[in-house]
Amino acid sequence: MKPRALLLAALLAVSPAITFAPAASAEPAIYTGRFSSTALQGYDPVAYFESGSPEKGDKNFSAEYKGATFLFSSAAHRDAFLADPDAYAPQYGGYCAWAMADGKHAKGDARYWKIVDGKLYLNYNSDIQDKWNADIPGFISRADTEWSALNH
Repeated sequence: MKPRALLLAALLAVSPAITFAPAASAEPAIYTGRFSSTALQGYDPVAYFESGSPEKGDKNFSAEYKGATFLFSSAAHRDAFLADPDAYAPQYGGYCAWAMADGKHAKGDARYWKIVDGKLYLNYNSDIQDKWNADIPGFISRADTEWSALNH
């Protein structure tokens, strides 16, 4: 086999391992997507607690937190967030709570959420959220352990 073909074969062999790497890889503290610095896909984190539903934020009411830009539907929501960001920011930096239980980073989708014990959790999609709903305390416990290990 020619050296170039051998190199290509080797790269193809390891590419699945790269694609499904565990969360220990260098990921941002807050999930924003590849081409944006906006957290929660632009949804207002305070709205989940105040109105009980996701609401899109407005660029006129924004705040920076842990390298990400959070958008809010009002100045009052922005100010509440700035007073106590940990109370409103999604757990695990907005990564999927179900995936984090396995020590993996997967995007959390702001439309698939739940507040548990005063904390906001996101899931990847509705199917994953159904799985997560089957054992929320167990998944939170495992995800807390994984997240703590990643951040210390």
